[in-house]
Amino acid sequence: MKIEDLRQIGARLMDEIPALKQSPDLTKSLGTGAAGDKTFPIDRRAEEIIIAGLDSCGEPCTVISEEAGLVDIRGGGLRVIIDPIDGSKNAIAGIPFFCTSIAAASGETMDSVFLSYIINLLTGDEFWAEKSSGAFMNGSRLTTQGDDLLYLVAYEAQVPSRDLPHIIPLLSGARKTRCFGSTALDLAYLAAGAVSVFVCPAPSRSFDFAAGWLLVKEAGGLVTDTGGNEISNVRLGLSRATPLLASGNRALHQKALGLLLEEKA
Repeated sequence: MKIEDLRQIGARLMDEIPALKQSPDLTKSLGTGAAGDKTFPIDRRAEEIIIAGLDSCGEPCTVISEEAGLVDIRGGGLRVIIDPIDGSKNAIAGIPFFCTSIAAASGETMDSVFLSYIINLLTGDEFWAEKSSGAFMNGSRLTTQGDDLLYLVAYEAQVPSRDLPHIIPLLSGARKTRCFGSTALDLAYLAAGAVSVFVCPAPSRSFDFAAGWLLVKEAGGLVTDTGGNEISNVRLGLSRATPLLASGNRALHQKALGLLLEEKA
């Protein structure tokens, strides 16, 4: 599987998905997906396009998707972790910040991810990374933030009353904060140097962050859990796996960890 294969899927998504946000049926739930969240028409159609695109590549693979769960293509093979629409709630509310996230892995843990692709489904901006070959946005190489200034901290709060108290010291130490509602895009823009630190104190699922994890690492950043522990042996699957802390560089990461530890003191 090559990045060109994933970019072809991205082109098909851009041909169809942006128009769906105008659909009057967009907010009607189609039931519950394999990961336990509601599935909406835009999720279902994006997943259909991605699976058809993977099938047309001609390579056996096993898809791990938020909606369909495990799907073997041509008998199964390397793992492809997809979030058809990351930021579904934004999409159905008409908020223009959502994407598709795809990561390919040779094994069953995070450290086996070797290829990742994220496409902003409103702007068409494409982010991709190949293991040991760098990270790119629209073909230009990405580099994370170089200094240790907490200029912009992005965060995800799945249950605000539960999650926000744990990260208030970090948010308070930032010049600006944002909760955009799409973990994959948060990590993509961190890889691009636009976000200093991203934090999600509640356990996230691998399809939320697998593609972004490789992007950040290949652009020069760090991703751990909120205690500073490596997540490279986190299993790729549908269950909630680990909280996340991603930073543009080691100095930023240490500063963020220090502020998070204040909350536990």
